[in-house]
Amino acid sequence: MQFIFTDLGQRTRGEVVECNLQGSQANVALLDSSNYSSFRGGRAWRGVGGLAQRSPVRLAIPHAGHWFGVAYLPAGSRGSVRAGFRVLPGALPPIRQASSSPLSSIRQAATEYAEGAGDLDRAFDVFISHAGEDKEEVVRPLALALRARGLHVWYDEFEMRIGDNLRRKIDRGLATCRFGIVVLSKAFFEKGWPNYELDGLVTREVSGARQLILPIWHNVTKIDVMGYSPTLAGKLARATTETSIEALADEIADVVQPSE
Repeated sequence: MQFIFTDLGQRTRGEVVECNLQGSQANVALLDSSNYSSFRGGRAWRGVGGLAQRSPVRLAIPHAGHWFGVAYLPAGSRGSVRAGFRVLPGALPPIRQASSSPLSSIRQAATEYAEGAGDLDRAFDVFISHAGEDKEEVVRPLALALRARGLHVWYDEFEMRIGDNLRRKIDRGLATCRFGIVVLSKAFFEKGWPNYELDGLVTREVSGARQLILPIWHNVTKIDVMGYSPTLAGKLARATTETSIEALADEIADVVQPSE
């Protein structure tokens, strides 16, 4: 497949990329470095964009990283197209959903907290809550697999640095994440920090009236989870004894970044 691309370099969340087309209508997309590599290799990829029938096209960078702009003709199309990409000055303001819920102020406060802390460009697709005992077998491989699929992942080994304030760093991740992955295990049930994180995710889910928590069961049964939290036991979950890390990452990526 022939395509036109522009290396946009390291970009931050919210920056606006403009594509000017000449010729036929074309597919226009923004791809981070991982998905651009998959695109060039003919593998499955995810990006921001779609079929452009008029020019110019403006797209917002969804998360910080190294980005590429690509343009290519739809399958079976004839003709040719020329495309030029440029990053516009400034950034689109963050989108805030209106709500009649009396608890909507909680969600706005979380957003304002993140903005005040200077972390708006560090919003996360997923936050992974887990016990340290499960890092080697499950959590680290899953975090790496999700990042390889282009997701912006809050995982302590990615985010924590010497001298960081643990509670503040976790709170910022909880406040700005779009989804929370909770790796439930017997070690998780007994730990303080994972329960603190789960409490924060539950509060956001209840106040936001939408699915936020994505549970993974690691070496536990439904009876184990029921004894810990009947509400969590009622959520559809995936078990590491039945699903591979790669399959888990694929399914989570499909939920977090549904196909255009």
